[in-house]
Amino acid sequence: MSVQLLRKLSWILPLACACVCCVAKEPTPSDVNATEAYSTIIPGSAVSFEMVPIAGGEFQIGSPASEPGHQDDESPQVTIRVKPFWMGKHEVTWAEYHLFMELCNIFERFNDAGIRQVTSDNQIDAVTAPSKLYEPSFTYDSGDDPQQPAVSMTQYAAKQYTKWLSLLTGTFYRLPTEAEWEYACRAGTASAFSFGDDPNLLTEYAWYYENAEDDYATSRVGLHEPNSWGLYNMHGNVSEWVLDQYDPEHYAKFAGRTVDAGDFINWPTKLFPLVLRGGSWSTESAAECRSAARRQSGDEEEWKSNDPNTPKSPWWFASDYGQTVGFRIVRPVVPPPRAEWEKYWEADLEQIVKHVDRRIDKEGRGERGLVDPQLPEAIKQQEQAR
Repeated sequence: MSVQLLRKLSWILPLACACVCCVAKEPTPSDVNATEAYSTIIPGSAVSFEMVPIAGGEFQIGSPASEPGHQDDESPQVTIRVKPFWMGKHEVTWAEYHLFMELCNIFERFNDAGIRQVTSDNQIDAVTAPSKLYEPSFTYDSGDDPQQPAVSMTQYAAKQYTKWLSLLTGTFYRLPTEAEWEYACRAGTASAFSFGDDPNLLTEYAWYYENAEDDYATSRVGLHEPNSWGLYNMHGNVSEWVLDQYDPEHYAKFAGRTVDAGDFINWPTKLFPLVLRGGSWSTESAAECRSAARRQSGDEEEWKSNDPNTPKSPWWFASDYGQTVGFRIVRPVVPPPRAEWEKYWEADLEQIVKHVDRRIDKEGRGERGLVDPQLPEAIKQQEQAR
């Protein structure tokens, strides 16, 4: 069946799956291994997402010089120990991300009504909601079908999404590390792609320039073959945020060692470049979609070049580059202590914090608000009172 026909028919798939699929109930934090996939409905909505188990193990990050398409920043290869986790079966979709975007309106109404106010005592549970779109037609240039991956968000916005989802559900979610992402993409392989070394097979697994050029936009998630661990679109559709700063020499710092994935994280110390993984719908070369291929985010000003605001948005990109950027989430089987969660969710740099504060406090763009399991009921009560 052609990709085009799948795209036309795929609107029925989520409905069909909801009726006939049996997915395990969400595991509890006491579980010690990620052994079963599970599906969770986002509280207060009818939107669900699926998580796939990724068993722990060891692998070599990067690629050998003999691999076609190899780049210098993929070496030397380093042996990484990875703890078990769950990863999003698909990239985060507009159906999911729109719920997060709606927080801007919700928090604005709460602030006007003087309820659920952020204070110095509860600000740890506050999330910054992305500003309302000044040019929706640009953000949705690739489309806003609920099953298309959400695009154009900054890494900071993606991290705040994981904070919102975590506080809402009571389960810790975050972006993957670069090492976790490649480990999951490879799915136990050491080949150029998760399906082997033949780039001619890529169109079966990835939505990239060769098969996307007629549409030149994102594809609905899940229309291509998954890797052997059940993850879709790891090789294309949108490039995906990870937690790491991009450094072409990062691997060399660990040469000859076996390293825990958590110790391999290159925590950001500057605005750019950051790491993106996975290729996208506009990636022209199959080699750039390889499991080891690394993409770096560009200059912040360049990636926000069409944003008329000052300072530029901490939540959105406003250039064509942003149309190729999305993300997926992970859930570690053993979460870190609660005191460490903020490190995975909040801005890495004071510059981002200042931009967020200015946009919210001085310009009224974006909002802050409290997120907890009681939020859906508070939204319902506030809507009934209007």
